Amino acid sequence: MSVLSAEERDVVGTVRTFVDREVRPVVRELEHADTYPEALIARMKELGVFGLAVPEPWGEAPVSMPCYAMVTAELARGWMSLAGAMGGHTVVAKLLVAFGTPEQQDRWLPRMATGEVRATMALTEPGGGSDLQAMRTVARRDGDGYVVDGAKTWITNARRSQLIALLCKTDPTAQPRHRGVSVLLAEHGPGLSVSRDLPKLGYKGVESCELSFDGYRAPGDAVLGGVEGRGFAQMMTGLETGRIQVAARALGVGQAAFDDALRYAQERESFGRPIWQHQSVGNLLADMATSLTAARQLVLYAAERYETGQRCDMEAGMAKLFASETAMKVALDAIRVHGGHGYSTEFDVERYFRDAPLMIVGEGTNEIQRDVIARQLVARGGLE
Repeated sequence: MSVLSAEERDVVGTVRTFVDREVRPVVRELEHADTYPEALIARMKELGVFGLAVPEPWGEAPVSMPCYAMVTAELARGWMSLAGAMGGHTVVAKLLVAFGTPEQQDRWLPRMATGEVRATMALTEPGGGSDLQAMRTVARRDGDGYVVDGAKTWITNARRSQLIALLCKTDPTAQPRHRGVSVLLAEHGPGLSVSRDLPKLGYKGVESCELSFDGYRAPGDAVLGGVEGRGFAQMMTGLETGRIQVAARALGVGQAAFDDALRYAQERESFGRPIWQHQSVGNLLADMATSLTAARQLVLYAAERYETGQRCDMEAGMAKLFASETAMKVALDAIRVHGGHGYSTEFDVERYFRDAPLMIVGEGTNEIQRDVIARQLVARGGLE
């Protein structure tokens, strides 16, 4: 973590201590009960986690993207759901900092920095998946504002967020299609309903919901940046942050799985010796550690490019692709190391195995990441 300043290393260390002392002792019970972690979220607010992307004059302690990624990894090492609870919030904060009008920034960012207001993104639609330009959610001009109709799905923190960055069409006839897309800063109110919580394999405790917009009214000044038609480009920039964040989540889950496997392999004996001394188990540990180290470097590389203002859509895609696939394999190998215990809900490795697939399909599937990477390789003339 040499890319971090001394102050930022302290920030990561504070979150690591929080995870070890306050998260890991309670996570199994909370996760299996699918209980929203009110107390842990409150502590994250106190620690300033929700303000990590909010600079002065609206916030107090913004950090670099590499630091943010490492904080995310630490939270996910404790419980991936906690990292999810602040992921979309941070993307929306960065969107407001980069594109918001002064009025939008002053209204939202100070309260987002403290966690008083929590934000989420609404991109995916029930029939759309990764094809965002094919969305059917439309905001039609009506007097001084908009009337919104449509549906979104897989919206994290949908019930508990106060601000929703809604990707929608303000000009359904625009060609090319992306020129008709805007981001509306929507609040809960009449015409917006959270229709249901989605049942999930993992990612417990934090709700993921379907949103229904039926005659929902938004004021004219709700368009991010105040100008229609810029939402697709704005959100693509936001997704660079999102993909680095998801990659960091995967890194944290993989780290937790490896830590548990390494500890268990030293404690568990078979045939008169610790099982790590058996070549088959030792090889698993060696490969797990090597892949995780490579994933960490990819995440930091993408984060550093973002921080220095360089284009990083390909690099963020690479980090997300490799880190998520690594987390999935490391989680499975951790179960192999644990043997029968790895299949038991009395051990945490089964949770890592259920949480890991989300990072493969979330924030653009890995198949989409490969497409992004291939297109950028051709456009850039190969690797730099």
